[in-house]
Amino acid sequence: MRERNIALAYILWFFLGQIGIHRFYTGRIASGITQLLLGIIGWGTTWLFIGWIPLVFLWIWLFIDIFLIPGMCRRPR
Repeated sequence: MRERNIALAYILWFFLGQIGIHRFYTGRIASGITQLLLGIIGWGTTWLFIGWIPLVFLWIWLFIDIFLIPGMCRRPR
């Protein structure tokens, strides 16, 4: 498999990170689905105030992804 474009991965992370699109792009389908579900469930239940719990986990994960994206792009699955 070929290497992924790091700049494009960061753009996807910045604009669509809360639905895990950058992870789908880098070939991490399972974790992309997990981020997608955390985002949907979190934003869908914020009016109940319990939605903030999955969103906090998602935001921490997205912050960590800032440092993981170059490695994910270099090592395609």
